Amino acid sequence: MIDRYSRQISFIEIGEQGQKRLGSSSVAIIGCGGLGSIIATSLVRAGVGKVKIIDRGFLEYHNLHRQILYDEDDVCSHLPKAVAAERHLKKVNSSVEVEGIVADLNRRNIEGLLSGADLILDASDNFETRFVINDTCLKHKIPWVYGGVAGSYGMSMNIIPGETPCLRCVYHGPPAGNITSTHERVGIIGPAPIITGSFQSVEAMKILIGVKGINRDLIIADIWKGTFYRIKITLWRECPSCQGKYEFLAETTLRGGMK
Repeated sequence: MIDRYSRQISFIEIGEQGQKRLGSSSVAIIGCGGLGSIIATSLVRAGVGKVKIIDRGFLEYHNLHRQILYDEDDVCSHLPKAVAAERHLKKVNSSVEVEGIVADLNRRNIEGLLSGADLILDASDNFETRFVINDTCLKHKIPWVYGGVAGSYGMSMNIIPGETPCLRCVYHGPPAGNITSTHERVGIIGPAPIITGSFQSVEAMKILIGVKGINRDLIIADIWKGTFYRIKITLWRECPSCQGKYEFLAETTLRGGMK
């Protein structure tokens, strides 16, 4: 089985020890659309020992131009994304434990669903979920990788509890009125999640094998324009999450509660 990863092991930054660490690691991916498809595919092929995929959605034809794990048969079968993802990924690498969970992640179930994970990867589509992820990861000291895409833009940031700024240091709260750019309004092109999910996957591998030189900036790329920015983020001194006040896990959040 080691021959499966021979080219990856030959990459000096990973090597045999890095491969063994990947094989003994467990990750959870929140969402399995455009970003999640790329992340899940990359990490299963890389030999991460356990990959848990959490998504509540069902497949539709408009997903197929960017969600690379799926095909027309999955849509015709009306499969949940998590179920289809598990089926396809088990065929890709039978040595990896892949678990697809059909669930709406929220403050009530998140701690149970993420229990045992060494790393969380954000492939969700809304800030409410991301703030719940942020609070949970800070509370339990689990590193996580934020990611988001819309139009031709993609962004990513590593969050290491106790070491780096967290998501609330960047965005102090969800956008007013939830006026987040959505795929329905601004559209999305396939390469945006492919590039962004690839950034997230690489950083995930680096975190799992213990590389010191992980990215500590907010990365923003516009695939259409070919621009790439690194924005240095500083700690927000008044950040409730960094101070151990996990408001998005409470019964009443800043926005009046999670559904």
